[in-house]
Amino acid sequence: MFSLLRLMVCFSTPRTGVSFLIYIWSMKKISLTVFTIFLLLFEGNAQVAIRYPIAIPQPPDSADITYYSKKNGWRAGGMVFGINAGLWLFDRYVLKGDYAYINFHTIKDNFRRGFIWDNDMMGTNMFLHPYHGSTYFNSARSNGYNYWQSGLFSLAGSGMWEMFMECEYPSTNDIIATPIGGMALGEVFYRASDLILDDRKTGNGRFARELAAFFVSPMRGLTRIMTGDAWKVRPTSGRQFGIPKASVEFSAGVRALELKDEILDQGIGFASEINIEYGDRFDGECRKPYDYFSMKANLNIQASQPFLGQLNIIGRLYGKDIIDNEKRYLNFGIYQHFDYYDSDTISDLSAKTPYKFCTPASFGIGGVYQAKRFRRWDIDAYAHLNGILLGGALSDYYRVDERNYNLASGFSTKVGFNFIYKKDKFAASTVYEVYRMYTWKGYPEDIDWNNFDRRTLDAQGDLSKAILHAVGLRVDIKLKKHLFLTGVFLNYTRDTNYKHFDDVYSQSSEGRIMLTYKM
Repeated sequence: MFSLLRLMVCFSTPRTGVSFLIYIWSMKKISLTVFTIFLLLFEGNAQVAIRYPIAIPQPPDSADITYYSKKNGWRAGGMVFGINAGLWLFDRYVLKGDYAYINFHTIKDNFRRGFIWDNDMMGTNMFLHPYHGSTYFNSARSNGYNYWQSGLFSLAGSGMWEMFMECEYPSTNDIIATPIGGMALGEVFYRASDLILDDRKTGNGRFARELAAFFVSPMRGLTRIMTGDAWKVRPTSGRQFGIPKASVEFSAGVRALELKDEILDQGIGFASEINIEYGDRFDGECRKPYDYFSMKANLNIQASQPFLGQLNIIGRLYGKDIIDNEKRYLNFGIYQHFDYYDSDTISDLSAKTPYKFCTPASFGIGGVYQAKRFRRWDIDAYAHLNGILLGGALSDYYRVDERNYNLASGFSTKVGFNFIYKKDKFAASTVYEVYRMYTWKGYPEDIDWNNFDRRTLDAQGDLSKAILHAVGLRVDIKLKKHLFLTGVFLNYTRDTNYKHFDDVYSQSSEGRIMLTYKM
């Protein structure tokens, strides 16, 4: 299906599936400010061990909540329609993509044939499509609708595109990943833009804030321009969520990636990482979805490796404190998860991909625990059990068009611990994630791979069960105020049991040595 690179018309590229972030990086004249914003958006850690709040928390002003909660369905719906219409015009008359030559016959064919599993690359299907969904989502979010209501707009926008705007058959995986993954990304972008805006400011300071917020959440920025709020001065800040407890840390250094196979394949490159935690993990009384969320991602500059190597979002939808006393704290809640791990062949030595798996549509239950009885040590932990509506895992056999992974569903578990010495002198963090992915819909056993219709092949991939493990250890040692030496070790294993092929076991690992600045 369509590449999300085409979403941002001013930065669109052909349907190659090359990451939008790589395209941005390749622009020699991109400003440091813009690049920094991208780092802040697409980097983060599940739970930051040592937190330095970026500002003093403040509750929202009731006047701001009332002012920006007014619903405008016509404008929200018009923006969703405009996104699709504008992208189609660009695809058809600028890119001249064959997928954009639509008419009544192609629309009729889409309804007659119905949804099939498509064969786009993982970056397109599992990250860029959710990003597209976030633009639908924030078209509604910025017009007074809440998290759940905005998700319906995202579903409607995705359905419109799949059924009407392409001559390719509608995609089953897109209609799942686009709205659900778009809700996760969209709410994160919306709340990030809320921290930037300040309706009390004027002059160059106001312009810079509006521009930055537009970049973070384009649909919110466009709404503010349409309503005049982008330049209207008000007595209050306009922040709908006030200033929550939030922390941001940026890391940069060296990354070494290793694939353990018959032939040991290794590569070294540059790694950057930013950990973002929004809200208070030790306040389970969740009033609204994403009052607490965390992000983790890695941006890599390494030969042959994708720029976006990892992205994790954990957003609390509902929470409840169970224990809160002088010795311990415990809460339980319902969470939305977005997980994305991507790599490519390190070199021609093995010509194999170390790992590739993702879960753009995942929900589950989770708990956060804190031990308060120790004088010098702060200890906390979290655990999650999730159902995966849609996921993907690297395939050793399926190679159709741009796809080298199996689409799947299943479940996952996550466990993590933080050990902090004397508040911020030293910290050790561990994480253990397990994903079980089941590919249910295969292809005919007697398929002729030299003579088949790629357009109508409707398969999740190889009939299989994949068990994936991601284990990590991170150590932070304080060098001076806000500056830390960070070491990270990650290990990935995949055990895929195929119905019609030999089973495959794969193991890879990576290490990073970085300097971390906690803002």
